Amino acid sequence: MSNNKIKTIINNKKARHDFHILESYEAGIELLGKEVKSIRQGKVNLKESYAQIEKGEVWLVGMHISPYEQAGQFNDDPVRKRKLLLHKREIRKLEAAVQQQGLTLIPTKLYFKNSLVKVELSLAKGKKLYDKRDDLKRKEIEKQIKLRLDN
Repeated sequence: MSNNKIKTIINNKKARHDFHILESYEAGIELLGKEVKSIRQGKVNLKESYAQIEKGEVWLVGMHISPYEQAGQFNDDPVRKRKLLLHKREIRKLEAAVQQQGLTLIPTKLYFKNSLVKVELSLAKGKKLYDKRDDLKRKEIEKQIKLRLDN
């Protein structure tokens, strides 16, 4: 049995609303020390972020990490591009899926695994408006059924 302690920092709920999640990968993320301290305080936002592949490397774009207050003037850009750490074969597989099938790479979860910050990176396909409506309708029906069963 493994002793991996996983503590979820943030889930990207908007991603599950706007996309069909097809496949997920665990990726490390290259961060500065003051960014990790800010993440420990929960000052991070994944809403408008996505990943892109450039020259065989995966980059996370648009993730906002608020500046660490005790760092003073030495803070970096809160929305800078951050390198994701994946195996070469995983990068090639993701690149093929993005180019050939027109899928998108989005971060769905940020968490600590032991003491390391990890990102759950997902291959996703955008939902149409009617898909979103169907999901909302299905959730509402499930909620009503649950209420009736509880009473």
